[in-house]
Amino acid sequence: RLEMRHFGVKVSVIEPGYFKTAITNIENLEKNFLSIWEKLSDETKASYGENYFKDFLAVARKMQKSCSSDLSLVTDCMEHALTSRYPRSRYSAGWDAKLLYIPLSYLPSTLTDAV
Repeated sequence: RLEMRHFGVKVSVIEPGYFKTAITNIENLEKNFLSIWEKLSDETKASYGENYFKDFLAVARKMQKSCSSDLSLVTDCMEHALTSRYPRSRYSAGWDAKLLYIPLSYLPSTLTDAV
């Protein structure tokens, strides 16, 4: 963002939280994860363990439940960034981005890694 300022280009970063889209569709995700898991070598599967894969899928399902379906939160940020005379440098779309990711970005890496 700052590197482009030298060329007269204003860049706004849009940081969305979790939203229900085709990318976050749990059926597609599970199918893709299973396909990748089946292609792994037995050695790699043993390194991670079957429980890792099952836990990973469980977390993905849980995250799907917290996804917002209101994409206007993201498109409103995009519209403001594109049409505003003085756009913000950063936009956070969604409650999770505002309440979790912004505060985490101010913490030291060791603490965010723990969270």
